[in-house]
Amino acid sequence: MSRWALLTVSRWLPLAALLVLSPARAARQRPNVVLILTDDQDVFLGGMTPMKKTNALIAQMGVTFLNAYVPSALCCPSRASILTGKYPHNHHVVNNTLEGNCSSKSWQKIQEPNTFPALLKSMCGYQTFFAGKYLNEYGAEDAGGVSHVPPGWSFWYALEKNSKYYNYTLSVNGKARRHGENYSVDYLTDVLANMSLDFLEYKSNFEPFFMMISTPAPHSPWTAAPQYKNSFQNVSAPRNSNFNIHGKNKHWLIRQAKTPMTNSSIQFLDDAYRKRWQTLLSVDDLVEKLVKKLEVHGELDNTYIFYTSDNGFHTGQFSLPIDKRQLYEFDIKVPLLVRGPGIKPNQTNKMLVANIDLGPTILDIAGYDLNKTQMDGMSLLPLLRGDKNVTWRSDFLVEYQGEGYNGSDPTCPGLGPGVTHCFPDCVCEDSYNNTYACVRTMSTSWDLQYCEFDDREVFVEVYNLTADPHQINNIAKTIDQEILEKMNYRLMMLQSCSGATCRTPGVFDPGYRFDPRLMFSNHGVRARRFSTRSLSSI
Repeated sequence: MSRWALLTVSRWLPLAALLVLSPARAARQRPNVVLILTDDQDVFLGGMTPMKKTNALIAQMGVTFLNAYVPSALCCPSRASILTGKYPHNHHVVNNTLEGNCSSKSWQKIQEPNTFPALLKSMCGYQTFFAGKYLNEYGAEDAGGVSHVPPGWSFWYALEKNSKYYNYTLSVNGKARRHGENYSVDYLTDVLANMSLDFLEYKSNFEPFFMMISTPAPHSPWTAAPQYKNSFQNVSAPRNSNFNIHGKNKHWLIRQAKTPMTNSSIQFLDDAYRKRWQTLLSVDDLVEKLVKKLEVHGELDNTYIFYTSDNGFHTGQFSLPIDKRQLYEFDIKVPLLVRGPGIKPNQTNKMLVANIDLGPTILDIAGYDLNKTQMDGMSLLPLLRGDKNVTWRSDFLVEYQGEGYNGSDPTCPGLGPGVTHCFPDCVCEDSYNNTYACVRTMSTSWDLQYCEFDDREVFVEVYNLTADPHQINNIAKTIDQEILEKMNYRLMMLQSCSGATCRTPGVFDPGYRFDPRLMFSNHGVRARRFSTRSLSSI
């Protein structure tokens, strides 16, 4: 008997419940939900191109959100935003370190009990399944190791720490299971697919279910399945207008990139781009298997399937070889595809949505009263149903707190302290003062991004994406001063927002109110700056 069968036998409902509800009737009472989350999959640079099956089975059968974003372009803060429905300043996960609250004991104590899966299980009666990468520091000994199973999960198959494809440890409901390097039994994307199919085969038919499948692809080390290692041999990273150019008038971290890039750096990023696509082919297979299984079980028509990524990625933009973390479209924009009951096929939606909306949406689908939550996001359900005259946001907040070594980066000791991820050719992708916040605005009159850095310069970057979609020209010194002041004030408001106050009218909305007297303190310093206090006290 399969391990899932053994798990499920122990979970049968009492005989009285069996007499009252038939499996088919019970399963149809509320919709099921599947969330497929990839790791570092961009949309701006063609990251969805290899996903032929996913596009056919989800996008063409549902809706594609053309303006989907993350509030922080890094794995752990972004994933925390998905789980909590909150901006980073409210869930306090600021980067990928334990010190940055990534899967720390503080996170476990304060945030995990209030995640949307915890509410789905405890308040909505859903059976819940997790498989794959959770948070980057999950499994750290200082935070309980792999024996820690977050509240809200009926079945828990979580990867210890960061993405790998072979030679990893899974927490199987709190017990460590080590995997090696045998493709047929260890390749993580396929392991996740098989676990998901087992769950669908042996789960209870008397409760709706929620599944979150979090793949390693296309995160480094970009290890493709054997059958896909020779795919896309003629593919290279896109040479768009911001590829391999100097990031003039940008924050110093962007300006330090070496332009033009060396031939070895370009070869490295082209190889990375190609390998990323190769790893995604196994995710495409996973999606196909999952959809077919749901269809065979007669559950596809009653199941919402969400497909998205935790952040974007760049390959050579502004001469930064490879990474994420930056404020630009290629790092903060992600794919978001949804199919499910009541969603018309082959639709696109241009509304400005963010991953803080996923939790409220899934709770709304489950029938939970969103007024009982403290979430910052909005339910996408009216957009999914195609409701008319929906009042929607015109802006959202992007925020990030930079990482950096106390000492020098060991790969580039000559650079001094405070920088990190300096590869290749000692081009650094992050630093302590790569700490910024932005307002990303889309309205009928403006497609704008306004950003401030928390450094000694209080450096400002502003982009008009209608005229400059690749964000080459920083117009902070030339844009109308009134707009600049309004954006500065709106940024301060969003940095201190919580719940409903995160959903107030944006700068270009009819209901927006602006009082320039509130912009500065008596000393002429912005009223809200980034918190650099230790998170150990949170």
